[in-house]
Amino acid sequence: QVQLVESGGGLVQAGGSLRLSCRAPGRTFSSTFSSYAMGWFRQAPGKEREFVATISYVGRSTYYTDSVKGRFTISRDNIKKTAYLQMNSLKPEDTAVYYCAARGTYDTSPNAEYDYWGQGTQVTVSS
Repeated sequence: QVQLVESGGGLVQAGGSLRLSCRAPGRTFSSTFSSYAMGWFRQAPGKEREFVATISYVGRSTYYTDSVKGRFTISRDNIKKTAYLQMNSLKPEDTAVYYCAARGTYDTSPNAEYDYWGQGTQVTVSS
């Protein structure tokens, strides 16, 4: 059963914007989505997956990797069981497959393990 579904990726020129969505359609989050911290990660070709951002249960706390601070914004709508990643001022180096993930406790460590993952959405930024 698919637990997290990403959407919103695509091809955009440098300086452009995209908004990624991460929906939790399954029973796993039927009444507990707000009990999970959400995170966004990305993996560029030939590189390891890296942490991008995380948000706490009702969105009071957020944390970003340095390379996206001031450009990306993570948010969530617990009624819609959806997390978002607004990406502005995109750069070619932001090109990657973007994944969302969920974990039971909010943790700003880039190496924190997450319990549930989506299948990813491709973001390509042309120069």
